[in-house]
Amino acid sequence: MNDRITTLDLNQGYVASGAERNKVLRNTYMLLALSLMPTVLGAWLGVELGLASLFRGWLGMILFLGVAFGFIYGIEKTKNSAAGVPMLLGFTFFMGLMLSPMIQATLGFKNGPQLIMTAFAGTAGVFMGMAALSSVIKRDLSGMGKFLFVGVIMLLIGGLINAFVGSTTGMIVLSMISIGIFSAYMLYDIKRIIDGGETNYISATLALYLDIINVFQSLLALLGIFGGERD
Repeated sequence: MNDRITTLDLNQGYVASGAERNKVLRNTYMLLALSLMPTVLGAWLGVELGLASLFRGWLGMILFLGVAFGFIYGIEKTKNSAAGVPMLLGFTFFMGLMLSPMIQATLGFKNGPQLIMTAFAGTAGVFMGMAALSSVIKRDLSGMGKFLFVGVIMLLIGGLINAFVGSTTGMIVLSMISIGIFSAYMLYDIKRIIDGGETNYISATLALYLDIINVFQSLLALLGIFGGERD
């Protein structure tokens, strides 16, 4: 979730035409679907090769932050060039690797595969709901960005505190708040495209991808806590 605070609106003051908006939205959805493939591949390789241990603990967090911020910086620098899409797909592959510890832990449950598919279906449902909602809401949602940004910062602080405390209740609360915040971010990010506030489909895809990943992780965490079946 901490990656979400690094995405910036570099197109303020420019409003795209209707045709441009539709093109950006269409390209964003296509690239978003494509970006999930490297994520699945990365998660699978992470589990198969036993790479989960690389991303645990404080060293794992430092590694994650360093690589993730590097990718996001690179994506923003190359978003208007031919290197933008490969850079984004490389990032989504890396995020798949980062998901492997959670996927591996979930597969430790007897009903692990079902939990993963349920989390995926739930995330898809949230995305489709926010996409549909964004198409019917007429009011300007640009003011949501500041509140959501503050919410992400508070969520990050809460996550760091809970990492020391190790509270299951804290994990449940944080996961539920995360689902709410990043579901709202989906609505906000899609509405920005529809309203012409985001004119680059690579930046738009990155923002929505981070929303989706955070909702998926939070849903999977809750399903593991409440629905995981031990052998």
